[in-house]
Amino acid sequence: MPEALTPRAAEALLRPTSTGNTTLRAMLEHLHETGRGANIIGNDAATVTGITLDSRAVQPGDLYIAAPGARFHGSRFAADAAAAGAAAILTDLEGEAASSSLGLPVLLANDVREAIGELSALIYGTDEHCPELFGLTGTNGKTTTSYMIRSVLRALGRETGLVGTIEISAGQTPIPSILTTPEAPQLHGLMARMVELGVTSATMEVSSHSLSYRRVDGLRFAVSGFTNLTQDHLDLHGSMQEYFATKAALFDLERSDRAVITVDDDWGHAMADHATSEVWTLCTTGERDADWMVTNIVANSLGHDFELHGPDNLVLRATTGLPGDFNVSNAALAVLMVLASGVQIQELQEVLEAAEPLTVEVPGRMQIIAHSPAAIVDFAHNPDALARALSSVRSTVPGSKVIVVFGATGERDASKRPIMGAVAAKHADVVIVTDDDPHSEDPAPIREAVAEGARCEIAAHALQTEVHVIHPRAAAIAAAAAMAGENDTILVAGRGHEVFQEVMGVNLELDDRAELRRALVAHGFSPLASSEDSDLPLDEG
Repeated sequence: MPEALTPRAAEALLRPTSTGNTTLRAMLEHLHETGRGANIIGNDAATVTGITLDSRAVQPGDLYIAAPGARFHGSRFAADAAAAGAAAILTDLEGEAASSSLGLPVLLANDVREAIGELSALIYGTDEHCPELFGLTGTNGKTTTSYMIRSVLRALGRETGLVGTIEISAGQTPIPSILTTPEAPQLHGLMARMVELGVTSATMEVSSHSLSYRRVDGLRFAVSGFTNLTQDHLDLHGSMQEYFATKAALFDLERSDRAVITVDDDWGHAMADHATSEVWTLCTTGERDADWMVTNIVANSLGHDFELHGPDNLVLRATTGLPGDFNVSNAALAVLMVLASGVQIQELQEVLEAAEPLTVEVPGRMQIIAHSPAAIVDFAHNPDALARALSSVRSTVPGSKVIVVFGATGERDASKRPIMGAVAAKHADVVIVTDDDPHSEDPAPIREAVAEGARCEIAAHALQTEVHVIHPRAAAIAAAAAMAGENDTILVAGRGHEVFQEVMGVNLELDDRAELRRALVAHGFSPLASSEDSDLPLDEG
């Protein structure tokens, strides 16, 4: 969120310009109908026009949600919400005393978090009027696949919306992106705004955090898709099994009408078995049985042509201009999710041939900064994504080397730090370990854990990989440029499109793309005129 944008201003952008009035009585009846216990203290005829979890974002007429938080109960800020114009408060027994003392009517729910999505849908009307939703979950590939789906839908003539890591848009209207998936009240407000702007279909990245924290409650997806599952976010989930179970909730019939699940590995097969919505399975490697199989992959310039073979001898032919086998997987998933929504196969085939919608630009995803040396910035920030990115940039020029600059994030899953170091040592010739976003953690031990993983991999397999530990990050990027020859490749990984680095609670301006361009010029190389002219997404991170 831009620093000049206040929480209240940001919240307003995530809402329709006009709303109806919903009474507390109607909300109480709705909660009772869905089996959720609640009652009202005060005037049950009071009306609200919006809903928010953030007391700083309250708009006049809002229902303020005073819910338990990580550090404080939201009732602690109920007075601030009332002063900002809240019309009523939703809370639980813990927040009853502080909330009811303000003179506002209170909707008292047994489980506030459980009620938020349903009430947001009721207040904004998204229970009846909502764009057709495409949801994407998985560890890697969500962003690129979501851009591909949007591109295909646009080629089909749809007015589209997008909710994701990099941007939120409603048709042609950009909206500042705060979280990969906003909170439930914001999402429902955003869906109502999309309807207001004529959006008929919207694509959304559905993170494990959004499922854990019930941010997508009250929304129904026409089609949900699964990319893959690799180690990430274990700081939140604790184990891969819990991480899997969280993701799997998206494919329950209560959330999604239909699911397209990539079954290239055991996690994918387990996801397909777990799902209770209608499932189409997709195999992109040819190694497992599935409803749809990717076949006849043929290199085409940087990208690939491929075919999708399905039931009853159905065939779709497609092309993506993006490098890497994994982008064939992303493209195949995008195509099948659109097909699963009910689009006729012949109509889909026509737009795939006429518009090449699977060749898309995604900011900060393998963004090419220079060609000689090849200098690339990518978002890869977990072991699988880093391995795939490094494998994709290996040059065929004899004697050329791959130089990677990366680090690991502070206050996140520490177990993946040495794993990422080992991956880098295996796939690169020169490993430069530096800082990612340390947050409030001491960055030195993070760097050492990553570097030790690299050194252990080198020792175990007698590799010739060089390992350097250089900080701050700008100095590490400069060192990479100094080491590079014109036939080499520099990959700066982990932060992608991000323009701030958080160190001890302070956001420092740092854009890997700008630093890499500056370093190349300083060492006599010629970067492209504008990195925005050369986005080349390879991986999600």
